[in-house]
Amino acid sequence: MLVKPDYICKNIYDIPLEELKNNGIKGLIMDLDSTVMVSKSGKFTQETLEWFEKIKKDFSLAIATNNTKPDYVQKVRNTIDFPVIENSKKPKTDGVEKALEQLKLSPKEVAIVGDRPLTDIMVGKNINATTILVGSINAENEGFLVQAVRNLEWLLVIR
Repeated sequence: MLVKPDYICKNIYDIPLEELKNNGIKGLIMDLDSTVMVSKSGKFTQETLEWFEKIKKDFSLAIATNNTKPDYVQKVRNTIDFPVIENSKKPKTDGVEKALEQLKLSPKEVAIVGDRPLTDIMVGKNINATTILVGSINAENEGFLVQAVRNLEWLLVIR
């Protein structure tokens, strides 16, 4: 299937970092909302910030988000020290290509990480990068409709 990810993980903390490193992956380009940050919160959990610090020893990091709100994105930028590309328009490749330029890496050297098959995983497939589908970082707090849509998307990918 077009959007079948290379890896499926419960959340970002379960990503097989050592395996990725051994496979030549040097960078992670991650989605923002529901992937590394509780959706619409504008702030990272302490656990996520510590995870970033740990993995920055082995990987270059960037965020590519479809979010278009300048104040929200600036709030994110003020919290971290790696690129944040807003208005990425995933599954189009423009935003992810901009992140690749800033990281000075090729598509074969990065993994695209996200919670949505039809945007995050598809953009990774569109540039021939490794793809990692993760569960929502705030799954237990999502409403019924959001969970239903997410589950439907995942069923399409897993089968």
